[in-house]
Amino acid sequence: MNYLWFKAFHIIGIVAWFAGLFYLPRLFVYHVEANEQPEPARSILQQQYQIMEKRLYRIIMTPALVVTVTMAIAMLVINPDLLHDRWLHIKLGLVGLLLVYDHYCLRLMKQMSAGKFTLTGQQLRWFNEVSTILLVLIVMLAVFKNNFPTSGAAWTVFAMVVAMAAAIQLYAKKRRLDQERKMAEAASLNGAASEPQAG
Repeated sequence: MNYLWFKAFHIIGIVAWFAGLFYLPRLFVYHVEANEQPEPARSILQQQYQIMEKRLYRIIMTPALVVTVTMAIAMLVINPDLLHDRWLHIKLGLVGLLLVYDHYCLRLMKQMSAGKFTLTGQQLRWFNEVSTILLVLIVMLAVFKNNFPTSGAAWTVFAMVVAMAAAIQLYAKKRRLDQERKMAEAASLNGAASEPQAG
């Protein structure tokens, strides 16, 4: 019975942790793009995004990570035979990558807080998809265990997930280019209107 309680809270922790892992890189995108805004909007937006990022990481992501890992350890203590399963070794390796990803998010957050922007908005959009791919692989391992699907159908589903992520990125790029074009047109019209009329 204790095992099921640990498993339930493990799943709750995963859901909350991934909610943060999905949203934090999106905040990074907005934070970087705010750097392109004129003052005072730039300072106001960046300050707001810093507050949101810190609260998300400290109040939601970190406690959720602790609950996830603690409950996983508790399940392994109750059922140590799981440690002999190959699927669990692979899953733990992917979770290790996820922990590195989480730590890198913290590092990016600190850099942005210090006014250092090492990645562009587009790079951060791609970075945002890493947690999605890891989630798909981890869930599939947890569900299928040692019978991980290697059929064409399974890889088709995986390819669809990757294609969906790519489509989202391309749409975001198109929106950004459209917005830049509109701003350039508006600036051009404003410049033409401010020129003195020949009289």
